[in-house]
Amino acid sequence: MRQFSFRTASLTDLPAIVALLADDELGRGRELMGTPLDARYVAAFEAIAADANQRLVVAVDADAVVGTLQLSFIPGIAHTGAWRGQIEGVRIAAPLRGSGIGQQMLEWALAECRARGCSVVQLTTDKRRTDAHRFYERLGFVASHAGYKLTL
Repeated sequence: MRQFSFRTASLTDLPAIVALLADDELGRGRELMGTPLDARYVAAFEAIAADANQRLVVAVDADAVVGTLQLSFIPGIAHTGAWRGQIEGVRIAAPLRGSGIGQQMLEWALAECRARGCSVVQLTTDKRRTDAHRFYERLGFVASHAGYKLTL
């Protein structure tokens, strides 16, 4: 299986990350592509970079950004003060979907959560992303809770 590298994103990776987020039917409706990037992306990147409990991660093939996810470490009182890992914004470049990079990236993220002492890892995915649901279930994730969101 082809091996990819994973690292914390840099500001120069941001255009590629936004392009990955926009590269499907759902993303096209909520992301803003353009040069220069919308300033809100830069502000969000800076907030993530400044927070020790947040990591914006990229998957790299040679020098190209081909995947991304955001990894959050959340302290909690429930479950005897357990830390949780939260995985969001998982995207793989369209030509590489099904190549194994997604599994490698999630396994890498799970190892990072273990290293930070997390006792559970959670993620959300849009109900319309049925391929993603099968992918996460194949990796051992269980759809054990109902999730709700409120757009503000």
